[in-house]
Amino acid sequence: MIRKGGAKGKGKGKKKTFGGRRNKFCKFCVEKATMIDYKDVKTLSAFTPERSKVLPRRTSGVCAPHQRMLVEAIKRARNIALLPFTTD
Repeated sequence: MIRKGGAKGKGKGKKKTFGGRRNKFCKFCVEKATMIDYKDVKTLSAFTPERSKVLPRRTSGVCAPHQRMLVEAIKRARNIALLPFTTD
């Protein structure tokens, strides 16, 4: 197999980190939340940006079980018109 361009071992080694990235942590695990309330609009709106999409786990830093509860709470809040489905 012929490799195009570059020297041997290129791209190996440490990855460079740009900026001061901090470790993400689950907000709900820190608060020891057993359930996420769909009536708490202020908390739920923090996980939906201006386009009204739910933030993914890799962006928000929420763990998998709490992400599932969060999505369900957001859907319930949208159905009873506490949160908007879309924005203008």
